Amino acid sequence: MSTHRILAGLATPALLLIASCKNEDSNPDTGGNESSSGGGSNATKVLRFSAIPDQNVSEQPAKYKGIADYLAEALDIEVEFVPSADYPASVTMFENGEIQLAWFGGLSGVQARNTVAGARAIAQGAEDPKYFSYFIANADTGLEPSDEFPTAIKDLKFTFGSKGSTSGRLMPTFFIQQNTDTLPDDWFSNPVNYSGAHDVTAELVEAGDQWQAGALSYTTYDKMVAEGKLDPEKCVAIWKTPFYADYNWTAHPDLEEAFGEGFIDKLQKALVDLKDPALLGVLQRTAMIPASNADFEGIEKVAKALDMLN
Repeated sequence: MSTHRILAGLATPALLLIASCKNEDSNPDTGGNESSSGGGSNATKVLRFSAIPDQNVSEQPAKYKGIADYLAEALDIEVEFVPSADYPASVTMFENGEIQLAWFGGLSGVQARNTVAGARAIAQGAEDPKYFSYFIANADTGLEPSDEFPTAIKDLKFTFGSKGSTSGRLMPTFFIQQNTDTLPDDWFSNPVNYSGAHDVTAELVEAGDQWQAGALSYTTYDKMVAEGKLDPEKCVAIWKTPFYADYNWTAHPDLEEAFGEGFIDKLQKALVDLKDPALLGVLQRTAMIPASNADFEGIEKVAKALDMLN
C-alpha cells in the first residue's frame, strides 16, 4: 500500500466518552438492582460514559461533569461519568458493555468498533478530520523547527505517550517508518519510552534530564503553551506531521435496546449541537461535527500494517 493511499484515508473526519446503560431498581423495598434486560416498571436507565486518559486521570471526573449534565438535560435521561485507568481499559469497558458511549482516539475507536459489532462512530471535533502530531525536543539538543522529518532525533532518548494513543504513538510510529523504512524500536539508538499521556510527554521533554525528544497531540502542546504550563523555548515543536483523522465519539449498539430505536441518532444530534465553549474546551475542540465508521478506515489500515490492532 502506498503512503498516498493511506494518508488519503487518514485526512477524513474522526478524550473518550463512554456510556453504559443499566437499569437500577429504584424501589427501596426490593433492596437490589435490576439489569438493563430486567426492565421492571421501577427501573431507571442510566447512560454511563468515560474518556480516554490522554491527560491527568485524576482530573477526569471534575472535567467531564459538565458534559454529563449537558447530555442528561439534552436527552432527558440520567448520565454518569466513569473514569478509565488507561487506554486498554476504556476499550475493554466498551467491549464488556459496562460503558456504551465513547470519546475515543482514532486507534482506540477502531479497536472498540472491531470488538463490538454494530458500534458506530457518530461525532468528532471540527479539528479531527485534519489532526496532526508534533515531534518535540528539548532546547539543549539544538534542534529547531523544520519542514523536514527530524532524523537527528535518532540518537536522542525518545518518548511516546500511551501505547494506545493515535497521536502520541500510532501515527508518529507510522511517520517514523515512512521516513526511515524502520520501526522505532529498531531505528532509535536508545530504547523508546511510553510516558502514558500527552502532557507527561511534554513535561518530560521540557525537563530534558531523562528524555530529550518525543511525540504528542498538537492540541495538548498548544494548550499547555497558551496556559503557561509549557515553555516553547525549552520544549520546541520541531516537526509537524501530515494530517490524519483522530478523536471520535463511538456509540454502543445496546443503546438502541436500552433507550429505544433511533436513540443513537438523537445522541448524535445532541453531541453535534454542543455549543458551550467551556464544555468543548474540555475536549480541546471548537465544535462537534458528524462522523461515521468510514472516516477512520485510514487509521485502521495503518494499525493493521503496524500490527497495533490487537
